[in-house]
Amino acid sequence: MDFSSHRAEPQKHLLGITVVILFHAALIYALVTGLGKKIVDVIKQPIETKVIEEVKPPPPPPERLLPPPPKLEAPPPPFIPPPEVQIATPPPVQNVISATTSTPPPQTDIRPQAPPAPPAPPAPPRAKPTSIGAICPTMVQPEIPRKALREGRSGSVTARATIKNGKIVEVEILRSVPPRVFDDAVRDAMMQYVCTGDHVAEQIFDFKLD
Repeated sequence: MDFSSHRAEPQKHLLGITVVILFHAALIYALVTGLGKKIVDVIKQPIETKVIEEVKPPPPPPERLLPPPPKLEAPPPPFIPPPEVQIATPPPVQNVISATTSTPPPQTDIRPQAPPAPPAPPAPPRAKPTSIGAICPTMVQPEIPRKALREGRSGSVTARATIKNGKIVEVEILRSVPPRVFDDAVRDAMMQYVCTGDHVAEQIFDFKLD
């Protein structure tokens, strides 16, 4: 392409220069008349801003504290008065000594006879029971068993004690009403007696609940 043959068009250059001059004239006019200041004032005006708060739900109602349940205490056990044990002292027993005499049989036959068989030896005499209050200055009162207290039972026990050297070595239950309820209590109490000498004595125990 040959640019040397291209000619400049002076009309187009003149039109462009005119447009630029008019733009600058309008800008100068705006600055002079205060139009730019108004634009700046509009920009400087405060901007209203609103903060939208989040709507919170109302707080839940406070929990009701129920009062603690009342403490139920077990009633106190009923008062049981101590039982009264009456110890009946048996009357003294007097020893009875009986004497026996033996007479030889009459001899009717003079002829010798075989000797008779020897008689059986007599049983040893049994000691008679004596009053325990006279030979045992220290006696222990028996305790009523718990089973008898719960059931409200009364009773009576007759016991025989064998005493050697002032100490009870054996307790024999002769009679017990009701059976075997108060036997152990009587044995435990009589084994703690303090006596004198060698004796066999009987004693009656009455157990009563008021």
